[in-house]
Amino acid sequence: MTLRYSLRSYTPVVGLLPVLWMMGAAAAPAPARPFAIEVVDAQTGRGVPLVELRTMHAVAFFTDSHGIAAIAEPGFAGRQIHFQVRSHGYEFPADGFGIRGVALKVEPGKTARLKINRLNVAERLYRVTGEGIYRDSLLVGRPAPVKQPLLNAQVVGCDSVQNVVYGGKLFWMWGDTSRTSYPLGNFHMSGATSALPGKGGLDPSRGVDLHYFTAPSGFAREMAPVPGEGPTWLGGLVTLPEGGRERLFADYSKIRNVLEVYERGLVRFEDGKGQFERIERFPLDAPIQPFGHTTRRRVDGADYVYFGDPFPLVRVRADATALRDLSQYEAYTCLREGSRLASPALDRVPGGALRYAWRRGTPALGAEDQEKLIRQGKLRRDEALLRLQDYETGKPFVAHRGTVCWNAHRRRWIMIATEIGGSSQVGEVWYAEAPAPLGPWKYARKVITHDRYSFYNPAQHPEFDQQGGRLVYFEGTYTHSFSGNPEQTPRYDYNQMMYRLDLADPRLTLPAPVYAAESGELSFQPGAAAGDAGGEAAFCALERPAPGSVPRYWREGRLWSEGVGAPAFYVLPAATLNPPPETVPLYEWTRARDGARRYSTDPEPFHPEFQRAPIPDCRVWRR
Repeated sequence: MTLRYSLRSYTPVVGLLPVLWMMGAAAAPAPARPFAIEVVDAQTGRGVPLVELRTMHAVAFFTDSHGIAAIAEPGFAGRQIHFQVRSHGYEFPADGFGIRGVALKVEPGKTARLKINRLNVAERLYRVTGEGIYRDSLLVGRPAPVKQPLLNAQVVGCDSVQNVVYGGKLFWMWGDTSRTSYPLGNFHMSGATSALPGKGGLDPSRGVDLHYFTAPSGFAREMAPVPGEGPTWLGGLVTLPEGGRERLFADYSKIRNVLEVYERGLVRFEDGKGQFERIERFPLDAPIQPFGHTTRRRVDGADYVYFGDPFPLVRVRADATALRDLSQYEAYTCLREGSRLASPALDRVPGGALRYAWRRGTPALGAEDQEKLIRQGKLRRDEALLRLQDYETGKPFVAHRGTVCWNAHRRRWIMIATEIGGSSQVGEVWYAEAPAPLGPWKYARKVITHDRYSFYNPAQHPEFDQQGGRLVYFEGTYTHSFSGNPEQTPRYDYNQMMYRLDLADPRLTLPAPVYAAESGELSFQPGAAAGDAGGEAAFCALERPAPGSVPRYWREGRLWSEGVGAPAFYVLPAATLNPPPETVPLYEWTRARDGARRYSTDPEPFHPEFQRAPIPDCRVWRR
């Protein structure tokens, strides 16, 4: 009896507990929103992602893609907390002791706005992939521009990007992809689509709404499960007509051990299966293979697909049958036809001049191949095709990966490329431009820098160009890999970061080749030599004004310092103090019998009838 009574007495007490708990919860006030620190670009007022805010006891916060960091530490509430402020390519003002930071009173629900100065020429916009892209913004009540601001397809990290317009949408591909639920992820490419800007897609300044191809688990699907050991990597995405409709192709590599490529070939996307399937297997020792990123160009009435990473040294007719046949591929090379890199034979004309040409069955020289031949004394440095150097200092650098695209605003081909072995191993990004896909590529400007962090395989997105190509968008892989830095930036590491370049920025004014016609007229147009080789330039000058430059006008067969209409180009005054090391004097030569003028950077006589002016006209850049 006692036992029965106890059970009956206990039952209603248990039943009341949830009710009492809910009553208490309903009565409790809602927690205050976190304290928000908003970091904005002092130049544009836009929020800056990837800014580190570190306290005196090493608690670190990082701004999200809106430039917001949500501070919800209970011990900070109501207290003055000092935050050191730093970010790759940005600089916070220093105090009298050189400390770059600020003390803020952490008040839940309130916001502090900090301005940071951008040193990079390129503007960091947002993170494209990974978890928590707008996490902090949502925590403080700010809306996000994308539909999946926290976690999309369970992707927390992914490698290098490729994309192309296919089926009226942007078709995206990324390499090795990590997930939330297990250390091993997808090693056979992940994919997504997004609507194009102006056709349902977001303004690229705001973000990209990605719709991933997913497996039943919800994680990003394996897009290229080519049979065989190890990961599958794709490159060279291109769309071509086949069988009366548009088809999407890519080259593939099978990887094992430490980055060993043991199989290569071609795959095609099968829409019904939502995956790529192998259609061709290429010999590993084939001298020319598709690779990297693609661009299109029409030459002598024929359409070509160019492959480059960054230099577009390989091409094939824009035809699906030709794409599958390596014997149809051409490389732009100075090797004799049929020669190989293992025992290179250079093609020289009588007299010794090196001859470059498009050749089948013969490989192109990469930057490392060039350097090897220069060290061996087989190639002079001034004969090398790939010769990028810093516009300001003249220091050469080696481009590691990147893309080349036509730009309508500059009316030139522009390159976005990573440097290998710079101030960070593969974290420095450069901008260059040229009149043709093969150059001449020489002068470049660094637009992004990283402090012991990598930012590799940058890719332009020409479909995002705005204001007639003035605003250019590109992304790359932000990761600690290869940097020697053991620290990983939470959420950002091993993900894609979007940047924007304003090509009207005067810092992007670069010397371009000036060509001399038979009449002596000087212009930026190489005329009949406007093919891939670029022709032989007389010198380089600026196409638009830059600090310290002066104009030169072409009129009546000579250069003038004053004139009507647009200048022919811009130069530096002859008396410039501490001129850039790559500049040289430009001399005017006159023929007495008819007054004809010629211009040369060589102070030595080039013809007995011409006399040189006693002082140079100006300073220009080496050709």
